[in-house]
This record gives sequence, structure tokens and C-alpha cells, in this order.
Amino acid sequence: MVHTVSPTTISPALARRIALAAQGFGTHPTTPVGIRQLTAMVNRLELLQIDSVNVFERSHYMPAFSRLGPYDKAQLDRLTTGREARFTEYWAHEASFLPVDVWPLFRWRMQQNRDRSARTVGHWSSANQPMLDWLLAELAANGPMRASEIEHDANKRSGPWWGWSDVKTGLEVLFRWGDVVSAGRIRFERVYALPQQVFSPDLLGREILEADAHRELVRRSARAHGIGTVKDFADYFRLKSAPTLVAIGELAEAGELIPVEVPGWRPHGAVGAAWLHRDARLPRTMDAQAILSPFDPVVWERARALRLFNFHYRIEIYTPEPKRVFGYYSLPILLGDTVVGRVDLKNDRQAGVLRVQSAWAEPTSPADAAARLAVVLREAATWQGLDEIVVVPRGNLAAGLAAELD
Repeated sequence: MVHTVSPTTISPALARRIALAAQGFGTHPTTPVGIRQLTAMVNRLELLQIDSVNVFERSHYMPAFSRLGPYDKAQLDRLTTGREARFTEYWAHEASFLPVDVWPLFRWRMQQNRDRSARTVGHWSSANQPMLDWLLAELAANGPMRASEIEHDANKRSGPWWGWSDVKTGLEVLFRWGDVVSAGRIRFERVYALPQQVFSPDLLGREILEADAHRELVRRSARAHGIGTVKDFADYFRLKSAPTLVAIGELAEAGELIPVEVPGWRPHGAVGAAWLHRDARLPRTMDAQAILSPFDPVVWERARALRLFNFHYRIEIYTPEPKRVFGYYSLPILLGDTVVGRVDLKNDRQAGVLRVQSAWAEPTSPADAAARLAVVLREAATWQGLDEIVVVPRGNLAAGLAAELD
């Protein structure tokens, strides 16, 4: 049985600090941020979610800034591109950069994607096998290529060649199946390659049973969470609840996960509804000071953000402008050990201005929230190479923030 000991009770405040410490908050670099610190950060988080929205900054660049402060984005790019890359891409928690050694842990998902395509009536791949074969041959002959390069090449040919949308669709099908992989990105466009053109024979030769892969993914998820529920651990890599429960049971038997109770976390009074990773730090204090991407692991699972921080969070990109409350792309504000508000930022690159479209404080926001946020925004402007910060008078934190930045 898993529950061989009575669960330890952990306060909600300590649970917040554990979660933030596991995510790399609370430690401040004493030297300039470089390859070593960036590598350690991604290895700690296990993945960086990728998103195309670039109103302030692309999502995968944000976690490092939130945790480490200003850094050279080109160094993170180095870690995701070329034969020396330490990170690759796959559909982990949505499209994500992840450590290269995590890629084989998703072979079962690649096979599931292939099997699902085969049994789905009318699936694109069933009617386009010649296209898939041609794409693999193009990559074999020419090496890593972007979809736009293959499409351009196809347009020069005569005969029944395919347009860009079909090229991209085919490459994405092969990517989900694991038949092609990422060789980095150029101007945010993924470069596709055959696995042997990017990965080592050792990595390609790793065959991992599905149950073993799930256990390892849950182990990594639990370590990145520090503390969490079954749903939390499953969501990190988009796993199903049933295999996640099995993996948690095995990890608990091995002593890697410890059943705990957090008041307010227990669904329907279930014992052991939360789990603590045995290596999690239990900080007495937490002095974080950051803005977060909407796709930061700290807040991407909205139910967890509500449970941890009492912070109800939705981005309003798809909400018609007249109905938006907080702004198009509001970023959570993390101060101390909790989320105290949100700020809608726009990077006006042409004018060299960081535009604060709105700034909102939660009812329990501390009195110095505006002053501390001003420090973060000055760092953000410097990081982005912007000369000025302009605050629009919208939101209950805007006036105070404008005064601090004046």
C-alpha cells in the first residue's frame, strides 16, 4: 500500500514557498547570467512552453528573466539550435523546449499519435503518404530545412507539387510521430530534420517502456513542482490520470514522494491528496520579485494558480476588446511568495518604449507593490533595449506605478 504513514500537514503558505523554490525562485545570481545558469534553469523546469505571441516577449524567453534577471537571449538560442544544442522540441506541455534526454521519454506518445492517425477515418496522412515520403527524402538529401524553404523549392518544380500549407501540415505530422525532429528555429520558424541528423546514436537507441517513461516523467514533474496534486503532476507533461496515479504509487513506495495534507487542497476529504518530493526545499521565506509569462509553469495550470495564490487568472487575447477587464496580454506580478496583481505590457520596439497598457493590484497586494514592480519593469526595459516606460492610466495600480517611474 502507498499510504503506510500518516500524511504530514503543510500550511498553504509553506506550500507556496515550496512550489516557488522548486521552480527556481528565491536564488539571485551573483554573476552575469550565462550558458551555465540558463542550462541549469531549464533542467530544473524540465521544459519551456513555446508560444508565438510577441506583444512583450515570446513566452519561452520569459522564465529565465523571471528567475535570473536580464540575460542575453542569443545564449538561450544557442542552447536550442545546432548539433551542440542541449534542448530540443516536442509536444510535452503544448509545444515546448525540453532537455534532449527527455525526448525518448515521449516515444510512446509519438506511437500513439501515429496509431491515432492510422485509425482516424479521413486523416490527412492517409491520403498524403506520397507527400510524407517526399518530405523525408527532401530532408535526407538536403539536411535540416524550414517549411518555407521546402515550399519554395517545391514551387520551382513542375507537376503536382504541394503548396506551403501541405508542406507544413506534413512536417507537423511527421514531427508528432517522431519521424522528424527540431533542429532549432530561425526567426521563430522551426527547422525540421531527420532524427539522425540531430541526435546521437546513443539517444536514438534508447528504448523505454511506456510505464517506465511515465514514471520518469512524473518524477521530473514532481521535482519541478516540489509539491502538488495528481492533476498537477499529470498536467505538466499532459499525462493521463491513471498512469500518473500508478507512477505516483511507485515513487511513493520508493520514498521519492511523500503524502502530505495542505488545508484547502483535499478534494472530497481524500487522504494524501497532495504529494511532496523528498528533495524539495522548505524555505522559511521567499523573496521573489518578477513578472511571469502567462505560460510560466507557476501559473499555466489555472486551477493550481488559484489554489496556491488565490489568483484567478485568464489571459484575454481572445476576448473582444470592449469586454476585456485586465488587458490583452496581462502578466502576473509575483512578489514575495504570492501573485499580487497583473500588468499588461507592450514592447513598442520601433519607438523604443515599454508601454504599460494597464496595471492591476489584487485586494491583498502589499503597499510597496508599485515600487517593487517599478524595479522589475526598469530591468525589463533594459533587457529589451528600450529607453522609456510609459504607463497608461488604467487599473488600480497604474497611478502608483506611474509615480514610481516618474
